[in-house]
Amino acid sequence: MDLELRDRIVLITGGSRGIGLACAQAFCAEGARVVLCARGADGLEAASRLLGGVPTFAADLRDAVAAAAMVDAVESRIGPVDVLVNSAGAAQRTPPAELDAARWHAALDAKFFSYIHVIDPLLKRMGRRGRGVVVNIIGAGGRVASPTHLAGGAANAALMLATSGLGAAYAPLGVRVIGINPGLTETSRVEEGLLAAARAASTTLEQARAQAVAQIPLGRMASPVEVAEMAVFLASARASYATAATFALDGGQHPVVL
Repeated sequence: MDLELRDRIVLITGGSRGIGLACAQAFCAEGARVVLCARGADGLEAASRLLGGVPTFAADLRDAVAAAAMVDAVESRIGPVDVLVNSAGAAQRTPPAELDAARWHAALDAKFFSYIHVIDPLLKRMGRRGRGVVVNIIGAGGRVASPTHLAGGAANAALMLATSGLGAAYAPLGVRVIGINPGLTETSRVEEGLLAAARAASTTLEQARAQAVAQIPLGRMASPVEVAEMAVFLASARASYATAATFALDGGQHPVVL
């Protein structure tokens, strides 16, 4: 199946590890011109080597000015971005008793604003060009409240609303905005969340992991590759009628109709 992604410029935030890196590998396999953005220069350098020398841009996307400068730099040096995949930032998972105002603000900065600060300037450029796709890797915590992921879940819920609203607003301009809600996925971020759950329940990491997996009908966590393959498909011409929606990818853990 030809996904028509060859030579498309694909900007991936959070592309140096986890789901973002898996997305970068999947788009490279389709012949896309991948560009990575993340905070850490060392991680970007390692990811670039793994991917054969793709260009990278280091930026703290919690800073709106830095994010806009990154978008300017990518488009001036590489070319107009055809696909934006947002996978940067993750809110720290925190037991409810440890939450305070600073942690709520940090969660929104880490997850919500690190996406919006890139989406806003780039989506407007895509709208003027009359083409483009934005794929937001969000998370199931925006649909179902988890005691150790309340602040991050609130940020995810806000991203789901932004995805739907912006997708509808920009559809007449030829731009699609789509979300993916992965459930538990084998990444370092999920490992941190399991540690938080273990602390909250006064149990071990192994017990927290077993309890989490037991709630997934497929009986396992997702791999980053599985999330990446869905992102590539949704960004492709084969999903040209999909927009203003967020797709669950949680192994059947939350079989709800919305």
